[in-house]
Amino acid sequence: MLPWIVRRTRLPLLSWRCLDCPSKSATTGKGRFRANANGKLLDVWLLVRCVSCDRTSKLPVHERATVRSIDPALLDGYHANDPKLVAATLLDPLFLRRHGLALDWHGAWELDALPVGLDEAWPWQVAVDFEDPVPVRPDRLIAQGLGCSRSEVPRRIKSDISLRRPRTLGFTFIAMARGSAG
Repeated sequence: MLPWIVRRTRLPLLSWRCLDCPSKSATTGKGRFRANANGKLLDVWLLVRCVSCDRTSKLPVHERATVRSIDPALLDGYHANDPKLVAATLLDPLFLRRHGLALDWHGAWELDALPVGLDEAWPWQVAVDFEDPVPVRPDRLIAQGLGCSRSEVPRRIKSDISLRRPRTLGFTFIAMARGSAG
């Protein structure tokens, strides 16, 4: 079985409307949080920046939360701008839904597939794993991995999954040699 791994190369862009310009994309850049305490209450924001005009905005992570209600390790991560915590916050579906945001994964992932010579025995059984929840259409992923067109993919593979519905979970398929699909 050949392993293929989908890896995130950077954090995805946010589909977000800038208030100062017509841009519809924002980035977390290097990933920073801002925390502000007022007495025993704490606000934590994830800072995002417009890709066109560099306007910085704050997306609330915690609003008016008591300091004691936040795990101390989590609070340390906010203060240290921990990159793993930035990624976890940005990839959290509840955070995205709460702010009405969508992620733009274009150019933010890569396929790590071992090269296989053309003389290798066919068919190949391939296991695709995802390191992060990157939504990728299997037909696009397989076309890239096999070096063929997307229209050729249904003729060359056997799989129990929908090829046109984006997936974020691993799957397997069998790749057939050109002209031998059935």
